[in-house]
Amino acid sequence: LVVIHHTIIRSSNMKVFLRYEENDDESTHKTLKITLPKSWKTGPTSRLLDQFVESYNGGKEGEANPLDASTLHLSIRRPASTTVRTSSASADNGATVLKELPSDGIIVETIEDRDDVYVCHGPSLTSTEMNAERQAKIDKEKEEKKNLSQCVHFGCNNRFPKGGPYPDCKYHSGPPVFHETAKFWSCCPDKKAYDWEGFQCLPTCQSGTCTDVKEETTQKEFLGGCDLREQLNGGPKLKSIDDFNASIAAGGSEGAPVLERLRSVLGELGVENELFDQVFEGVKKEVREKNGVDCEDAKVLDEAAQMLGGKLKSAMKAIAVEQLRIS
Repeated sequence: LVVIHHTIIRSSNMKVFLRYEENDDESTHKTLKITLPKSWKTGPTSRLLDQFVESYNGGKEGEANPLDASTLHLSIRRPASTTVRTSSASADNGATVLKELPSDGIIVETIEDRDDVYVCHGPSLTSTEMNAERQAKIDKEKEEKKNLSQCVHFGCNNRFPKGGPYPDCKYHSGPPVFHETAKFWSCCPDKKAYDWEGFQCLPTCQSGTCTDVKEETTQKEFLGGCDLREQLNGGPKLKSIDDFNASIAAGGSEGAPVLERLRSVLGELGVENELFDQVFEGVKKEVREKNGVDCEDAKVLDEAAQMLGGKLKSAMKAIAVEQLRIS
């Protein structure tokens, strides 16, 4: 195994550490420190491999264990959570794996100054060959999943043949909560994580058997800040009497009281009620034409309210972009 230390800083003196350790006989291991010529930085990684093999075979290590560049490839360490093509060498502590570098990869784009690069057994692949291999793996997994079911329990990612047998299951009784930067399970609120990897490692609280039959429930797939506030306040926010009356007057439309308040607030900001009414009539006409209806019911009113909200949001974004451009 050869390690190349690298750090992508645009320094005039880029150094790499190539280390070969992929042999049980430690006397055949070698570390080579190279200060790269400027012209090498934009060259292919295969140049580093060739340089190492030449140096290795010219020394005492090569006498006992001659290397062939055509049967070797370069790798660097990266977090194990990232899906990459990995070499046979394992990570030191399970936190990282070796990511294979394409033989035609540009050195300065794939290797950082003073980082470690490993020389491993197995022929190198070009970027095109690696992409083709990766796509073939994805296609194979998709094909295999067609005959598999996934457990519907919260927090269980087990897959199993359709119809069983059903494996043992460790799961959560409640849905996940994603609130601001915190991530946790609603059934285990005292155990929180603040990144995805940590969240996936949170211990489960239930055990049983996997199932692919989803129970009839009104429970959400995940909860957010609004759901937490509702729970703290004893349930969803109650309508005011004005909101209730406005909704009834509009045939049960949930958007009617919101529109009434929006019309009032915009009026206080200098937007005439007549202008608001004109714009909203146009929006309602768009909704009726889109749905092919002539009448105006609560459904049309609610959809028009959503469309108006989207138009207002787009207008606000345009203002924000213009402000950034000016600044």
